[in-house]
Amino acid sequence: MINNKTIVLTGASSGIGFEVLRLLVKGGGNKILAVSRHAEQLLSSFAENVIPFNMDISTKEGVDAVFEKANEVFEGRKIDIFYANAGFPYYEEFNYEDWDRVKVMFDTNTLSPIYTYAKYLHHLDGRDGILAITVSAIGQMAMPGYAIYSASKFGLQGFQQAIRLEAPKNMQITCLYPVATDTNFFRVANPVPFEKPFPVQQPDVVARKMVAGIESGKKFVSPNPLFAVSKVLMGVCPPVRTVYWGLETAKLNRFKEKLKALGTLSAAATADEGADLIKKGKDAVQAILNK
Repeated sequence: MINNKTIVLTGASSGIGFEVLRLLVKGGGNKILAVSRHAEQLLSSFAENVIPFNMDISTKEGVDAVFEKANEVFEGRKIDIFYANAGFPYYEEFNYEDWDRVKVMFDTNTLSPIYTYAKYLHHLDGRDGILAITVSAIGQMAMPGYAIYSASKFGLQGFQQAIRLEAPKNMQITCLYPVATDTNFFRVANPVPFEKPFPVQQPDVVARKMVAGIESGKKFVSPNPLFAVSKVLMGVCPPVRTVYWGLETAKLNRFKEKLKALGTLSAAATADEGADLIKKGKDAVQAILNK
């Protein structure tokens, strides 16, 4: 159990981040700055030791604001653990010309954690601290339908690999590599339902293993043992990977046929989906609080 720590957690109001938050509040003496775009609406009554903070961390200004808020709420104390967990996917065929759509994913999934490392390094100023990052199994093996998401996570994977060679010894870096996790991940990836990749893991399991990994000082946390075994198997016998990719490509092809049958999804429909998702998130958090 992690106790008596000042903690910043991004992506805190949903998915893996929310499950991690549920575990961290149980630690005695923890004080947690819970960050997401809608944290104050979703987590306002979550726990006394949680300070919700609405912020978009996909910009330099957003990350700077998180560190400023942490300095305020922790009253100048060191941030013991900074967990850069925020991120999002697209599930789609990449066949469009949209610079901004690609950029916002890299800003959130790749550049934000990289900039966070630099900010945290200077914040610690030689003191001990822990930087946790959600990378993703897809940052080690790309998947059809996730070309841009895979690329953003491969970039983050390359960064964590390189930065370990130069990071000071006072900073522990723990990276999480979840497989597809049964959260609103899939609704965010595309508002049109699609077949989930194999395997799928539950977010509470992922969160427990990540928190345990942070506490025990692990460099890497792979919460699904099947993924670790499959990486070895695919390395020894590459045709296994080819077959797996073929199965996942077939899912993408079926999704493309579904989109053709449905027609083009309008921007208004997409906005309605987003509003509905926020409402469902609030309802889910309230249901947990009422238990």
